[in-house]
Amino acid sequence: MNVFDYTARDIAGTERSLADYRGKVLLIVNVASRCGFTPQYAGLEALYRQYRDRGFEVLAFPCNQFGAQEPGDAAEIQSFCSTTYAVDFPLFAKVEVNGDAAHPLFQHLKGEQPGILGTEAIKWNFTKFLVDRDGHVVKRYAPKDAPSTLQSAIESLL
Repeated sequence: MNVFDYTARDIAGTERSLADYRGKVLLIVNVASRCGFTPQYAGLEALYRQYRDRGFEVLAFPCNQFGAQEPGDAAEIQSFCSTTYAVDFPLFAKVEVNGDAAHPLFQHLKGEQPGILGTEAIKWNFTKFLVDRDGHVVKRYAPKDAPSTLQSAIESLL
């Protein structure tokens, strides 16, 4: 299986096939509005604007599992992202990324690119997974990794 075999609800609640992104390089990120890393939305949007015309997408999945830093509903999340960071990349519905209720996409991402010492659990918000045009998970980045540091890796896949 690869990333394109999964579906997820978008922020409006519509089930979307990730196959819609087939042929694109993806950066899949679990995000939160009240996190110390929340300013990374600006960097993610900058990457999206820089590379979207070359086949790059950022897919953001809000998650409230870390310090309850994403307590809002879909409308609040969407409003925050658009008014505070002018986010134009796709936002999805809130998901869990760890535990028994983890979204199947995140189960796949973690299995394909485990973290430090082989641990699969996502440690915090703004963990990033880079996916190639064929839907294979290429690399996992830690929350502290600024989006700008991913430019060369993204360019190598485009």
